Amino acid sequence: MAMAHVRKGDTVMVVAGKERGKRGKVLRVIPGKGRVLIEHVNMIKKHQRPTQKLRQGGIIEREGPIHLSNVMLVDPQTERRRQTSRRVRRAARLRRGPSSPSRARAKPRPLPRRRPPAPA
Repeated sequence: MAMAHVRKGDTVMVVAGKERGKRGKVLRVIPGKGRVLIEHVNMIKKHQRPTQKLRQGGIIEREGPIHLSNVMLVDPQTERRRQTSRRVRRAARLRRGPSSPSRARAKPRPLPRRRPPAPA
């Protein structure tokens, strides 16, 4: 079980996988599986049969889950991705914030590009 560094409503950026570079709002966090649903990211097609709730079946597009390690929080002021840390405040409350002040202001490194495999 992973400790989620993002919450519902946060704006996040995907840093790994086929959806790398996309941004979106967190719709749901699934801490038990260590996954997160992001608006308009990792869209999957689900073949839905007709039910009493959904009178007409068909192919429905919906968001698929992404692992928590593949997303980073986007700072609302600077519009850049940032790492977060948890600090214990009074009355044992956890407060989320940038991992360090210098890191919050520093320009993030560009996403690494992976080389295609060499032809055999």
